[in-house]
Amino acid sequence: MSWLLALGISLALLFIGLVVYLVTARRYQSADSVANAYDQWTEDGILEFYWGEHIHLGHYGSPPQRQDFLAAKVDFVHEMVRWAGLDQLPRGTTVLDVGCGIGGSSRILARDYGFAVTGVTISPQQVARAQELTPADLDATFAVDDAMALSFPDASFDVVWSIEAGPHMPDKAVFARELLRVLKPGGILVVADWNQRDDRQVPLNFWERPVMRQLLDQWSHPAFASIEGFAELLAETGFVAGEVETADWTAPTLPSWLDSIWQGIARPAGLVRFGLFGFIKSVREVPTLLLMRLAFGTGLCRFGMFRARRAAGSEANVAIAATT
Repeated sequence: MSWLLALGISLALLFIGLVVYLVTARRYQSADSVANAYDQWTEDGILEFYWGEHIHLGHYGSPPQRQDFLAAKVDFVHEMVRWAGLDQLPRGTTVLDVGCGIGGSSRILARDYGFAVTGVTISPQQVARAQELTPADLDATFAVDDAMALSFPDASFDVVWSIEAGPHMPDKAVFARELLRVLKPGGILVVADWNQRDDRQVPLNFWERPVMRQLLDQWSHPAFASIEGFAELLAETGFVAGEVETADWTAPTLPSWLDSIWQGIARPAGLVRFGLFGFIKSVREVPTLLLMRLAFGTGLCRFGMFRARRAAGSEANVAIAATT
């Protein structure tokens, strides 16, 4: 009888946990809901403790190899720089980091490549933490800004850089245009993002739809674009010279999802530091991380890379005229 009781209690706890998980979802409502989510994650410090200064996935090589979780995130930045050809640019190159988080990537770009970096995020708490973490001798500054309506004039930066910000944008076409609008003619746009499979080609099936719903609701995402779809939106702005280059980095980033869960086991100091409440908050994210691993592992989601060069003024005017 005791095992039946234990089974009953386990099922009841599982049911309660599922209800809490669904009820406490951080559904996208507006830019404020995104800002509030990141403000909370930054204030409690749990995400930074386990994910470090780089709140994005890591690069584990091609083919993937065992790698330290935090080191893989640093490697990701350098791989992205090389893939985009930014390592060929001179010191002093101006870079806008859109969705900079607490500034991990911005600091690498400023420290290791000598770039003049401006990082923007919708979260005031992230800006404050980025400023705290950034040495005074680094040419990296941070500000609150909305990627859907950037406050910078046209043609302000040599490079526009963005990692995993796109899923938070409600209108991907507006996001694409803003990224390219603030880029100087001849400048380089490089974006890394979570994407879903192009459902124009293969519609989501009966189990993929509820999984996608949770991936959107749990972390304040209005929608994922496909790699093909976002590349088309970039091209349709009329600002792009030539083709939009894309790549699929799903394989080299895939180990990040299970590695992120493993951090909670490998680093028990977090339980001491954040207490029982912090432990519960951390465990609450595990189902979403597992769903992410499922989605990226089965092809429902893909990790997309995008590179584009902004056309010169006359080229852009011709392209815009052709699309209107």
